[in-house]
Amino acid sequence: MLADVRFENKAAVDPALLTAQPIKGRSLWRDAGARFVRNKAALISVIVLCAVVLFTFVGPFFAAWSIEKIDWSIIGMVAQKGGPSIATGHFFGADEVGRDLFSRVIQGTQISLAVGILGSAIAVVVGTLYGAVAGYFGGRLDSAMMRLVDIIYSIPFLFVL
Repeated sequence: MLADVRFENKAAVDPALLTAQPIKGRSLWRDAGARFVRNKAALISVIVLCAVVLFTFVGPFFAAWSIEKIDWSIIGMVAQKGGPSIATGHFFGADEVGRDLFSRVIQGTQISLAVGILGSAIAVVVGTLYGAVAGYFGGRLDSAMMRLVDIIYSIPFLFVL
């Protein structure tokens, strides 16, 4: 690297600089990944989120009861027979009507994840398009669009007061 440069006084150049290896840079993704791994709360949160997603995909294979099926043998005796039991297939127990809580938790988790992912996707698409229009045209349109966003942001606080 420095060996290619012509020096008038080669005796003044440190020989270690002539044989030095170039410094390898880090990408932004590698730097972000290293910082993420050092953040214990973020790492644990991702592990919990992965466990929840895995539960929604693997859980239905272990569910012995569907969400609509009623266990007629435990209706009215939830206190005695409606608790969690591996023998009856009610891993989380059953409610007062005899429906399996494990199956219902799986379905609720699937719906909650779908709502979260869909809501985030819509927010990204709408926000990106709105910001792109404001950034492309700029000027008065950008200012008007920002005032509209400020008004929308203030609406929940108007009802609180």
